[in-house]
Amino acid sequence: MSGVVNGLVLIDAPHSALNNAGLDSGLGTENAVAVKVLRRGRSVYPYVSPQAWRYWWRNALMQKRGWHMSPVEINKKIAYTAADPFKYPDDDVFGYMRAEKRTTLTRLSPLKCSPLVSVTPQVPVQDFGVMARQEGDPVPYEHQFYSTVLKGIFSLDLDMVGRFTAINKTGYKNIDQIKQEWRDSGAVVDKDEVKMPVKTRAERAADVIKVLPYMAGGAKQTGHLTDVTPKFLILLILDGGNHILMNVVNEREGQVHINLEALKEVLVDYSRDVLSPVFIGRRKGFMDEIDESLREFTQQSLDGVEVRYGSINEMVEAFVGCVAEYYGTHGS
Repeated sequence: MSGVVNGLVLIDAPHSALNNAGLDSGLGTENAVAVKVLRRGRSVYPYVSPQAWRYWWRNALMQKRGWHMSPVEINKKIAYTAADPFKYPDDDVFGYMRAEKRTTLTRLSPLKCSPLVSVTPQVPVQDFGVMARQEGDPVPYEHQFYSTVLKGIFSLDLDMVGRFTAINKTGYKNIDQIKQEWRDSGAVVDKDEVKMPVKTRAERAADVIKVLPYMAGGAKQTGHLTDVTPKFLILLILDGGNHILMNVVNEREGQVHINLEALKEVLVDYSRDVLSPVFIGRRKGFMDEIDESLREFTQQSLDGVEVRYGSINEMVEAFVGCVAEYYGTHGS
């Protein structure tokens, strides 16, 4: 059995430019900044890169959970971390690659995420301004922003957290030796594999989920001030497999649509693989029109799958309890 957290989030971005692509010579001024977008046919969808989202996540873990982050070294324009997942929890959860003359250490990230992509197509606004505080002629500049709802999915492999291998294969050679201090800490050592104490693994995984309501970051916050915490989320633990929540949110007539029939279908289809209740959180003031439908959804028969619905923080805290229960049952 392999327990993998499946998460879906919606972030309200009503007047935002959260991730920029740099200078755009196609705009009207020489120092014009464009937002990152992708295209499907003629439609344009602003997005936030996975790297930016993970950066917000790391900062939240450092600020709210006190994580001591792995130091970054730069050697001949190559940057790498300490690659010490025992000492640094971010090396454990976010993965790394450290290539040196003697050996190359790599770790696939247990935390995986998509870009945060606009649910509906957008035409970014071209905003024109000037820098006019100094004497002389004002300096014009231009930037883009948009008003949309961003969707993202993520997964966290609970069995990979705090578990390291020395197998000579890309992504699996996380460590190059088994240290005595690891054994002394209570880690379980089995040939080429080391597992940290269950308590430590559970705490690290729980921290990753706990900071969801405390995300902060994004570009242009001085002039746009976007709250990047989730306004809607779904959380569950699945027995391995692909992410089942990808198609639950889509566009309908230019608006964000929570497709509860699609959610029902995947929960019933994968009911044997769902290892926890399904937690749906929504911040009041965001899509209030679906409140009654969500409450009714929790009363439906879903082949034994339990669904709980409440506020964002309430659902996150309840789900963290399920993560602890998973390690208590499957963490050894």
